[in-house]
Amino acid sequence: MGVDAESQFHVLAVDDSIIDRKLIERLLKTSSYQVTTVDSGSKALEFLGLLEDEQSGSDSPSVSSHAHQVVEVNLIITDYCMPGMTGYDLLKRVKESSSLRNIPVVIMSSENVPSRINRCLEEGAEEFFLKPVRLSDVHRLKPHIMKTKVKEKKRGEGQEEEREKCHEGEVQSIGKQQQPEHQISNKRKSMEEGLSPDRTRLRYSDVAAVV
Repeated sequence: MGVDAESQFHVLAVDDSIIDRKLIERLLKTSSYQVTTVDSGSKALEFLGLLEDEQSGSDSPSVSSHAHQVVEVNLIITDYCMPGMTGYDLLKRVKESSSLRNIPVVIMSSENVPSRINRCLEEGAEEFFLKPVRLSDVHRLKPHIMKTKVKEKKRGEGQEEEREKCHEGEVQSIGKQQQPEHQISNKRKSMEEGLSPDRTRLRYSDVAAVV
């Protein structure tokens, strides 16, 4: 039962360099993360379900885990410089997706270019790691995953509260719709039981006054 908390987290690692891809995979597995590696931004989009249908028929599979399965991705770590789709492009696509924008994205690069770093951070990247990535860098991933988990939990609780409020509102609405008939019945009953004697007494008093 002593399963590490990190083993519950799934990281998608994206890098066109097989050497860097194997390195980050080893570091992540050493830290007990579940890992899926792909060699391009388009393969990452395919795994995430964002790739267009016409691009999904690639016959050169390079996904180290079973793609197309329903797997929750808790964090994406991607190289910046890749042919075709860069890590920055992948970051933008993820952040533009309503279903995936909350997944933390970390960018890696062998070049320390401040403008590039700032651009990625402004677009929504959580971290920018300089290669070679070290184990100490991997240790910085967990807080970003946990922060997202807390947000998801709060959002789920908020949705549950909204559902409960809607249910209570529906019950109250039904009660209000049924209430008028009950009120009319009571009103009619009170008129029959209460007002008739009053009218009788009034007529009797009128007669007595005349006498």
